[in-house]
Amino acid sequence: MATPRVSILLPVFDAGRWLPACLRSVQRQTLRDWECVIVDDGSRDGSLAEARRFAAADPRFRVLAQPHRGIVPALNEGLARCRAALVARMDADDVMHRQRLAAQAAALDRAPELAAVGCHVRIFPHRGHAEGLRAYEAWLRSIDSPRRVRQEAFVECPVAHPALVVRAATFRSHGYRDRGWPEDYDLLLRLLGEGAEIGMVPCTLLAWRDGPARLSRRSDTYAADRFTACKAAFLADGFLADAPGYVLWGYGATGRALRRALARHGRHPSAIVEVHPRRLGNRIHGAPVIPPEELAQRPREPLLVSVAGAEARSQIRDALGRMGYQETRDYLCAA
Repeated sequence: MATPRVSILLPVFDAGRWLPACLRSVQRQTLRDWECVIVDDGSRDGSLAEARRFAAADPRFRVLAQPHRGIVPALNEGLARCRAALVARMDADDVMHRQRLAAQAAALDRAPELAAVGCHVRIFPHRGHAEGLRAYEAWLRSIDSPRRVRQEAFVECPVAHPALVVRAATFRSHGYRDRGWPEDYDLLLRLLGEGAEIGMVPCTLLAWRDGPARLSRRSDTYAADRFTACKAAFLADGFLADAPGYVLWGYGATGRALRRALARHGRHPSAIVEVHPRRLGNRIHGAPVIPPEELAQRPREPLLVSVAGAEARSQIRDALGRMGYQETRDYLCAA
């Protein structure tokens, strides 16, 4: 068989209810030169039979059946079977826009310096979504360049993983790991930490399903504290690796959780920036609480902005810019 232009890496576990719509959206792609590697991870419903039905009618679908071992082994097994120079991730309950593969492959052709490229997503079904989830969808759509991916990498995962297309050589050299936190976020932070650039096609090319059956809602691996643990590990080994201390801007719930997680790696704040009048002048875990204007009087240290709201982060970014701080060099936002 000729080598396809794009391999689609599609793990499946008990997704028979949604898999036909997912696979039909693959078949409708305007870029026709693809293969779809379906890894059935020991499904107990009709997923495997559905996958084999599609493969019998269209040889571009390739089905691998294995006992249930979990998402990371399934992804790595499927990745080893992908033959194309580009690998697109896809989840079995999502739906691709018909232009998705063509647009993302073209973006990587135009920018050989990019290791990967994402796209914007629409979360569905829309009815019943909480305000927080709608805000997350809007935040994802605000990320439109490699610069923005890097700036926002420690706020949340800045690329919805099923929307990612990665150069196969890069993908295989990293693979997936099980570290007790989200495997997709771990992969993205490893790529960025090694200097890879990740771009974005600023178009909505994937319908991303949300609901109680979603793995991120069923597994403790994707709980908020595991995301924080992941961020802290990468920050300790990267941005904070060579610094005796750091400055933490913000000590609400978000800042407190990050401080605790970083303390487990032996990283402790030398100062905490706050505007709350009852905190100013006090000490928190030995660190003085100072107002923002006092930063100019201190030796420059790595600074982490750990506040939850996008508007508040924007205001802090503006203030730090006026002080001469450069984002990703002097400070990072880590919500």
